[in-house]
Amino acid sequence: MQIPIFTVDAFTNRPFSGNPAAVCLLENDLDEDLHQKIATEMNLSETAFIRKLKPGDDFTKSSCFGLRWFTPAKEIPLCGHATLASAAVLFDIQKNTNSVLTFVTLSGELKARRRKDDIVLDLPLCPAYPQELKEVEELIKAAVGDMIVQDVCYSPHTNNLLVCLSDTYGRSVLEDLKVSAQSFLSAEKTGKVKGLILTVKGNSSEKGHDFYSRYFAPWYGVLEDPVCGSAHAVLGSYWSEQLGKKEMLAFQCSRRGGELKVSVRDDGRVDLAGQTAVVLKGNLTF
Repeated sequence: MQIPIFTVDAFTNRPFSGNPAAVCLLENDLDEDLHQKIATEMNLSETAFIRKLKPGDDFTKSSCFGLRWFTPAKEIPLCGHATLASAAVLFDIQKNTNSVLTFVTLSGELKARRRKDDIVLDLPLCPAYPQELKEVEELIKAAVGDMIVQDVCYSPHTNNLLVCLSDTYGRSVLEDLKVSAQSFLSAEKTGKVKGLILTVKGNSSEKGHDFYSRYFAPWYGVLEDPVCGSAHAVLGSYWSEQLGKKEMLAFQCSRRGGELKVSVRDDGRVDLAGQTAVVLKGNLTF
């Protein structure tokens, strides 16, 4: 069997930065266990599988497809950067003729549209609510030590814990923070946290970014996700409220780094816009 596969760096316009995702195009149904085996083999934070929904569908002409995402360890319900990468494969490699693509996923229907140099994702906005500090104190200590924490929130839709550091810290502090994400597994006692977002307010003198973040998901086998779209569905909700803004420019300051344009809508959705760079084209053979 041969399956077309691509590696796409998402939320960047430069190869070897942003967040890499593998994207597989499935002409036919794949044995269920092979999804995970392929994702484990690719060993990227996510591998996406685009599938046709009915006979006669075409990757060049059809506008609606199934989409699933797998980490090296398990299937996940939502992944922004691998959705962006999937849209890029259809728009830029398959030359899909539609201006808007719809993906049927575990998180409902997600849309991606072409906008000049960007691809814009239409994702559910994921609010985060105040979290009692005592329940997650050990996890926060493992992540940031004795740094000053300004706010702690929890997003039940994504199972993400958001930890906002004091405004006295800047981008460089977040970038320089040494994190042992593996230690989070034993430090997390509630059983409900599956991802940890660390964030800090932007500085008007620093390239106009409204906020910065890093994201860790060892519970899904991903120690640090370089640029996480689904985390920005949470961050967009949080920072929109904090800053009183609907339109924001975000930067995830992992080692690879990536930039996202975040637009919070009034209908409970969020638009995430970013660029992509295709770095690999080939076939899986087995």
